[in-house]
Amino acid sequence: MARHPFTRGLHDLGRGCFTFLQPNGGWGWSNAGLIVSGKESLLVDTLIDLRQTGEMLDEMKRKVPAARTIDTVVITHANADHFLGNQLVSDSRILASKKTKAAIEKFDIAPSLAMTRNWEAFGDVGWFFHHATAGAFDYEGVIVTPPSDGFEGQTTLRVGEKTVIVTDLGPAHTESDAIIHVPEDRIVYTGDLQFTEGHPVIWAGPYANWIAACAHILSLDVETVVPGHGPISDKSDVRALKHYFEYVLAESRKRFDAGLNFYDAAKDIEMDAFRDWIDGERLVANVLSAYREFDPHHLDGVDTALRAAAANPFNVIARWVRECGWGHGHPGGGDHAH
Repeated sequence: MARHPFTRGLHDLGRGCFTFLQPNGGWGWSNAGLIVSGKESLLVDTLIDLRQTGEMLDEMKRKVPAARTIDTVVITHANADHFLGNQLVSDSRILASKKTKAAIEKFDIAPSLAMTRNWEAFGDVGWFFHHATAGAFDYEGVIVTPPSDGFEGQTTLRVGEKTVIVTDLGPAHTESDAIIHVPEDRIVYTGDLQFTEGHPVIWAGPYANWIAACAHILSLDVETVVPGHGPISDKSDVRALKHYFEYVLAESRKRFDAGLNFYDAAKDIEMDAFRDWIDGERLVANVLSAYREFDPHHLDGVDTALRAAAANPFNVIARWVRECGWGHGHPGGGDHAH
């Protein structure tokens, strides 16, 4: 682990496996992977815009001869920071699960483009994204490029002499989340099923599926875990994330049973064990996800403004940051981690 500081750029994991890291691992700052054997190459995910993806591909081509032509791209899931650079590898075979492929085919870039051009017009959500990303991303010129091929369940690929196993473990973070396992090198690229040193965010759930995905990763014979966000990891980080979900779910249940609404419950949960994790504002969305599992009609009993915010998790996160600051804490508290 000490050989791989969390610095932006390409990191050599050995035996033809690489990762491209993007600190600080927060909103939009995702990681990607590269697997090569002989003259063949496989890219795990692209990045959030053309500039970020172009810089990554240029560095890969400079440092890894086999990456001058990307044969296959595997997209782990349908969050924009993992596929919006696809047009720069459109000559490659682009593979994803069928659910991820369908979600990308439906993705509309227009709202993201409009928000970067005039974020003030989007209220709290525009303010949140502008400040969370420091205006670093540029969607100009992006042509959404869906995967060319889809799979269901699990598929096995060959990259030169390497066997690469792609497994859909979703729904969890999104409706479909795939991992890429290189057995002979004891490496797994997890996409956003692993956030390291940062709060995850549950867009789809349920909790049980993400906990099971963590258990599946822990069952693999791997020593290196490449997360979708954060520094290069190992199984101890997967165990920490699994504990996070188990803890937040249990603490949410206590407050649900006591009659607190999801927003007040998120303020009340003690998160000292995760104090050093960035993006603590995501806790409110995760508690909302738990409450929806406990009772799909929970929002019927909350005030109109909070119910309206909860219709879109981004809205409730933006409200949280306005009231509580960046990170977990009571109103006025928290640190801006970006």
